[in-house]
Amino acid sequence: MAKIGGKIILVLLLVTVAVLSVNNKLPTRLSDIKIKVSSLPIKFVRVEGIFQHLKREELQEVLMPWVSTGFLEADMPTIQQVVGDLPWVKTVAIKRIWPDTIDIKVEEKIPFVRWGENSLVTEQGVIFTPKDINEFSQLMIVTGPKDQQLKTLEIMKGVTTALSDQSISLTEFHINDRWSWKIKLTTGLEILLGRDEQLKKLQRFLKTLSVLTPEQIQAMAVVDLRYPNGYAVSWKPDTPEIDWTGSANPNHPVEAEKQ
Repeated sequence: MAKIGGKIILVLLLVTVAVLSVNNKLPTRLSDIKIKVSSLPIKFVRVEGIFQHLKREELQEVLMPWVSTGFLEADMPTIQQVVGDLPWVKTVAIKRIWPDTIDIKVEEKIPFVRWGENSLVTEQGVIFTPKDINEFSQLMIVTGPKDQQLKTLEIMKGVTTALSDQSISLTEFHINDRWSWKIKLTTGLEILLGRDEQLKKLQRFLKTLSVLTPEQIQAMAVVDLRYPNGYAVSWKPDTPEIDWTGSANPNHPVEAEKQ
């Protein structure tokens, strides 16, 4: 494997023995000439691309059954398909280079967030499932209705922007099949947003944070915003009873539930 101009070039050397003539006689018929040309071996398979996660071994495993053949007999559509089916491959272009090389250019997918526990999704909404995603544990977990991942990501971006104004970060964002939203902050706080006017309710909740103490905010375990005029709070275990009469803003009522 060599790195040229920022690209990684993987060259697979194939050893093939080709019989070009029989009894040292030159071919005299057109059909003989075709047989000789078609039995030219593939000596090199060159794979080019900028790879961070795509493994050499994965490429070799899928390529070898299809390039251990003659140069002209190589099934180019199938080679393109088996490489394109690898989880990390975004696009693939393939061509023959006379007289003995198959050239493959690969673009790798870039993960945006995790999709559920076992998959990743690109910013364009393409879900893919590599063998191991442990190295992406720092990415946000997102889930949404089937075939609605692009819309789910757009909504998540809006929520992320609203929270960033308060220096708050997301770690999970979920939309169920009934389009009810639930989020989790990096602090561990879960927020239930329901199915209606979710962003409006979230903005209302964020405004109330200015009248709460850091200790009160830190003590929140779950905030339920599915109320028309306020929200309910479930507190972390062993949280002391809080007197809301001196801290709640009458313009932003809070319903505190001890659970």
